[in-house]
Amino acid sequence: MEQSTKDKILVVEDEPTLLETLEYNLTRQGYHVITASDGVTAVERARRERPDVILLDIMLPKMDGFEVCRTLRKEMNVPILMLTARDDEIDKVVGLEVGADDYLTKPFSMRELLARVKALLRRVRLIHEEMAATAVPASERLVFGDLVLDLSRGEVRLGDRTIPLKPKEYELLVFLARNRGMALSRDLILERVWGWDFAGGTRTVDVHVRWLRQKIERNPAQPTRIVTVRGIGYRFEG
Repeated sequence: MEQSTKDKILVVEDEPTLLETLEYNLTRQGYHVITASDGVTAVERARRERPDVILLDIMLPKMDGFEVCRTLRKEMNVPILMLTARDDEIDKVVGLEVGADDYLTKPFSMRELLARVKALLRRVRLIHEEMAATAVPASERLVFGDLVLDLSRGEVRLGDRTIPLKPKEYELLVFLARNRGMALSRDLILERVWGWDFAGGTRTVDVHVRWLRQKIERNPAQPTRIVTVRGIGYRFEG
């Protein structure tokens, strides 16, 4: 077995045969597998079990996968791999919009799914290792007027308010801030923040930039902190 049972996977799928197949193969790899066959049960089990990764079908009874993802993303930062039955760009875009980390189109090979799961877990571990290896002094902060990135606490403040950010939003903001004034391409941002093995496209960067703008810009429609560099990507002005 290649993985420790400490890695807990929640599989949400309403097709019994596929659910059984996923559970069997993931268990063989050493994962602790929890299952749900509808959206409401998925939310309940995610809250109770706190899985390390969620495999989430889009078409579910009671609550669809988009709503499940949207609900859980407000409460936890677990990596979510969405499973879609259609090779439809709108499914992928909406999945990213509601906070999915990756997506896989049915039918898929079990080898591909296992590779995606391992990549998500590896990315989480690398982030934790990098944070531990690059621990900063308590006094280290990045200050841009009323916007303060407290790197030692992993917090962002705007004036007297703490701004709640998802992990990827925080990583993206820190990367942009540390490269203030530089025009950064979407591909570079994707590689540095999401990792070279991320299967999603540069649309992911645009979505997260929009989320950040909504949280730190005075007028998200006319951003002054994270500006668009036409034909390249983005530049952080502070």
